Amino acid sequence: MILDLEKHKIAVIGLGYVGLPLAVELGKKYKTIGFDINSDRIKSLNSGFDSTNELSEEDISTSKGISFSNNIEDITNATIYIVSVPTPIDSQNNPDLSPLLNAARMISKLLDKNNLVIFESTVYPGCTEEECVPILEKGSNLEYNVDFFCGYSPERINPGDKEHTLIDIVKVISGSSEKSKEWINNFYSTIIDAGTFVANTIKVAEAAKVIENTQRDINIALINELSIIFSKIG
Repeated sequence: MILDLEKHKIAVIGLGYVGLPLAVELGKKYKTIGFDINSDRIKSLNSGFDSTNELSEEDISTSKGISFSNNIEDITNATIYIVSVPTPIDSQNNPDLSPLLNAARMISKLLDKNNLVIFESTVYPGCTEEECVPILEKGSNLEYNVDFFCGYSPERINPGDKEHTLIDIVKVISGSSEKSKEWINNFYSTIIDAGTFVANTIKVAEAAKVIENTQRDINIALINELSIIFSKIG
């Protein structure tokens, strides 16, 4: 892996409330392309407007290294791919991994030796290496942890929270090898003021995200139940 960050070209895949703040923050230090398949989204961002209201026009304009595109040719020569696409659920409450797997398929056609793929999308423990890595290997004809490397760093953004932003929340990171783990940690440390926490494995980092989401949902549900009870008893 090339350790000099100045030599890397970064592509952030998926520009929702997770991917956009990350891409813009990275663009303050590195050459970064924010990629999204939604052409209307790209058009809006190129005019400085974020429809999710996470970032202002000024926030975007201060990121001198960022550009936005829905043209796959613009990310062909990237060396770091960061995947932040949505992972919704279907009508049966099962995870819909199609956006994630489609992103992996797209990247697999572009992947080159010593490239790094970091996933930030919410997934179940084991998903990155059981579902995404085989797609990357098959489409690229490259060998995992020999020719290319992966990482997982779960998004922890609270949408709409202007006080606790990306750089103010400790970043959980992991890598597919000891060397890539060290490199990914150094990479995120350049933009995260709150610091990082290094998980032992990708699977551990995935589990940490599941725990955090579950804890948040349980807390919300509990307060809602208490609100109903207390209202009924005056």
